Amino acid sequence: MDYGKYKYEEAQKAKESRRKSTNVSIKEMKYRPKIGAGDFTTKTRKVEKFLGEGHKVKVTIMFRGREMAHPELGKRILDHVAEEVGGVARVEVVPKLDGRNMIMVLAPDKRAQAAQAKRLAEEAATADGDGSETPPPPGPDQANS
Repeated sequence: MDYGKYKYEEAQKAKESRRKSTNVSIKEMKYRPKIGAGDFTTKTRKVEKFLGEGHKVKVTIMFRGREMAHPELGKRILDHVAEEVGGVARVEVVPKLDGRNMIMVLAPDKRAQAAQAKRLAEEAATADGDGSETPPPPGPDQANS
């Protein structure tokens, strides 16, 4: 066998395997115990976007000062985040206190994403076929009533 041909084929195999590999990175989203509802929904939507792109997400609750006395507030927020993105993610590392931060890691869940997509498609199909149309515009005799 020709060594040059062998070397070329090995390079092609290596190139193909590199193309098929996926690069998963960890994104981080930081919350505070006293976060407002609007900020919470915005950050949670961003977490859902990261998970949809296939990244893992590290969710961090940052405690300051006397907030350390109430870690249950941070746990409640992390549970709420996990519940909100439950359709696209699974909890990989359960919430745990690490110094002044509470950390949880979420990983994308392909099965859950597929199930949610199927459920949304079914809801869209039933919404289109339920007969809820807009009423017709008023006729000439009803226009001034």
